[in-house]
Amino acid sequence: MNRKIAPYGSWISPISSDLIVSGSVGLGNPVVDHGDIYWVEGRSKEGGRSVVVRLSSDGICDDITPPTFNARTRVHEYGGGAFAVSHGVVYFSNFSDNILYGQRIGEGPVALSQSSQMRYADIAVDEVRRRVISVREDHSGAGEAVNTIVSLTFGHISEGDVLISGHDFYSTPRLSTDGKQLAFLAWNHPCMPWDGTELWVADLNPLGEIEKVVKVAGGVEESIFQPQWSPDGTLYFISDRSGWWNIYRYVDGKADMMWERNAEFGMPQWVFGMSTYGFLSATELVCSYSEHGLWHLAVLSTKDKSHQEIQTPYTDISDVHVADGKILFVGASATKPRCIVQLEMPSRQMTILKVSTDIQIDEGYLSIPDAVEFPTEGQLTAHAFYYRPSNQDYEAPAGTLPPLLLISHGGPTAATSNAFSLSIQYWTSRGFGVVDVNYGGSTGYGRAYRQRLNGNWGIVDVDDCTNAARYLVAQREVDPDKLAIKGGSAGGYTTLAALTFKDVFSTGASYFGVSDLEALAKETHKFESHYMDSMVGPYPEMKAVYEQRSPIHFTHQLNRPVIFFQGLDDKIVLPNQAEMMYDALLKRGIPVAYITFEGEGHGFRRAENIKHCLDGELYFYSKMFGFSLTHDAQPIKIKNFIG
Repeated sequence: MNRKIAPYGSWISPISSDLIVSGSVGLGNPVVDHGDIYWVEGRSKEGGRSVVVRLSSDGICDDITPPTFNARTRVHEYGGGAFAVSHGVVYFSNFSDNILYGQRIGEGPVALSQSSQMRYADIAVDEVRRRVISVREDHSGAGEAVNTIVSLTFGHISEGDVLISGHDFYSTPRLSTDGKQLAFLAWNHPCMPWDGTELWVADLNPLGEIEKVVKVAGGVEESIFQPQWSPDGTLYFISDRSGWWNIYRYVDGKADMMWERNAEFGMPQWVFGMSTYGFLSATELVCSYSEHGLWHLAVLSTKDKSHQEIQTPYTDISDVHVADGKILFVGASATKPRCIVQLEMPSRQMTILKVSTDIQIDEGYLSIPDAVEFPTEGQLTAHAFYYRPSNQDYEAPAGTLPPLLLISHGGPTAATSNAFSLSIQYWTSRGFGVVDVNYGGSTGYGRAYRQRLNGNWGIVDVDDCTNAARYLVAQREVDPDKLAIKGGSAGGYTTLAALTFKDVFSTGASYFGVSDLEALAKETHKFESHYMDSMVGPYPEMKAVYEQRSPIHFTHQLNRPVIFFQGLDDKIVLPNQAEMMYDALLKRGIPVAYITFEGEGHGFRRAENIKHCLDGELYFYSKMFGFSLTHDAQPIKIKNFIG
């Protein structure tokens, strides 16, 4: 087949923005209840609504959440852990009113709480005492919200009875199998949960009242993740005390390591309800772990600590849930989109229950990433996934190199993976090289790698992103004159800082990005209000450092075109962060675009807005890099640009 010759970036691709938003759903939190399987779907075509879905034991799949409800919570603003199910009753937080509901299958939702000022997440069901236990975030008073662990009784509307209080934050309340103990995590400012958390165990009397509370692990220099009780009543948890998030159990007053490995069995708790392991029985647990940026699955014996790998085609594994001899998880790979997977034991038969997209793309349009380790500052290395341009219908003119789109992930304490992404393939199938960077500070490479960013936000992340681009230029993979950088939230900050303080990138896109660290320190919500104490330094004591690293104070150094995308309901990075930067560039005559969305918060959920972003960003780059588009060219208003 003869390929057409056309400049990189201008290739026509079947992976359109309409295709991406038409058939894609978010998937998460699969659980089993008496043979029925439940999960949550995030549907961009329904305004970003989160829906609890049930696959019944007789194979019927239906929506549980009624059309006017949205199973989502805003605790910590990022949410997660918005539903639980027990004995055919689904308990969920409704996004619009923050009310906690119970819904029996075949019936409508019934309120358990009443005030919109109270938010609920991370629900545990106490069937014996006819109640649910939940993290509650109280916004009814002046000043900072108050977090507690509360119980709400079935059939009685209330705001909940406080069981545990006194810490700034709580997560993961989990009842022991006999109902006599409650394990939970707690931490205080200025720690984030990946810095330092504490594992506590409370004794409960027959009425469910707290009688005694004991701290069993953790502290300001140890991050604990996912406490869970085994069927025989032993408490397990994940700790990074060794420098890696490994699995432990609490026996005879001591933490006993189950499997020492330079791998991450835990994850940063940006949201509630995360899970990386579960129990097949008292003697076997199934765990997922990340090693060199790729996820694996294994069975671990609790008797002799031996382990056995479970071979799967997935390199990104999350939301592990184990019950009734079934392992449920969300899996993805470089060629397989995210899906709900059921793995039966001991046969190890795998069944895909739901795929995030039914779209079938010919492999001739897909780019398979390479894991890249590249040199960076301080004689260290950093990590990334590099995707080369790929489109079976096109080739570029001889002697030319592709433009590069570098992605700086959000967080910044988070990570990217090689999971199949239509939004990345959107770019590579048009002739862009894409590099997705796990800069220093990312998770998945141990606590020391994660802590590289401590005190160095705006330095290490920027250095690593610019060095990733330089590395690919040196390898003659990409055009040194056509380097773009993009990112959302903290990734947007890295984008703006790289464009302002480094002379490497030609242009960039900031999605709800931070431009003023000082404004973020003053205005952000409780969960992240002291995050920058570790990332930058305490404020206002180090006010000068905040100013030195804020692009808004150095717009005179920024001579690169930028496009800004901003949700006007964003409570994490307020719209004024983008507006200040846009106004400054506008006054300086730099080409700039500013796209806003009513009703969107921190991250865009609506199909029409996701489409507008993809096509608008492509149009912007086409003008900045000088290539023509024959379709997908949704014109946007670019100020200070003639052409």
